[in-house]
Amino acid sequence: MRYEIQGEPLPVVICYLNNGEAIKCQQGAMSWMSPNMNMSTNAGGGIGKALSRAFSGESMFQNVYTATNGDGMIAMASNFPGAIKPMDVSQMPIVAQKSAFLASEMGVNMEIFFQKRLGAGFFGGEGFIMQKFSGQGTVFLELDGSIVEYQLAQGQSMLVDTGCLAAMEASCSIDIEQVAGIKNKLFGGEGFFNTRVTGPGHVWLQTMPVGNLAGAIRPYIPTGS
Repeated sequence: MRYEIQGEPLPVVICYLNNGEAIKCQQGAMSWMSPNMNMSTNAGGGIGKALSRAFSGESMFQNVYTATNGDGMIAMASNFPGAIKPMDVSQMPIVAQKSAFLASEMGVNMEIFFQKRLGAGFFGGEGFIMQKFSGQGTVFLELDGSIVEYQLAQGQSMLVDTGCLAAMEASCSIDIEQVAGIKNKLFGGEGFFNTRVTGPGHVWLQTMPVGNLAGAIRPYIPTGS
């Protein structure tokens, strides 16, 4: 499979499949495709896997598109302004925010990732449940706003505002850290906690979490009389 990503900040990934090749994606992700792409909807590994996807913010069922009678093409668009990031999980599993999954090659596995530390689960901005991708192949993640990447060395840490952690390699760990000072907590506008990400590993940070975007436009939405 080869692919190209176009159209940021409202991106679409266009995948070109060889005859017989297949790709799986989130329900409703398909935007356009060649007429020889055959669609099948399934639970993607049984009811247990389906429930795992539901807990991690995805739909219970997945669509699988297969190129038949020749090479095929399928395009899948993001649901909100941001970026579509292709990530190869063959060398290192990836942990991502809930609802990040857009599509992947068939060899990629998705499972629930539980925060091991209760503090990070309660206050770290991502909740107890994230998504973990492993196996072989490329996964396409839809992330919020623009993406900035960092490579953290062993033991190196970075403090991240709640919700700005989009994804990280599974070798990284996260915890929470309180904002110092009661005045800073109450009047600083940054909340009570930040997320601490510690290496080694690669991290992807997003500039505009969708929750922040919703809050920014809420004052401009007319309310009913």
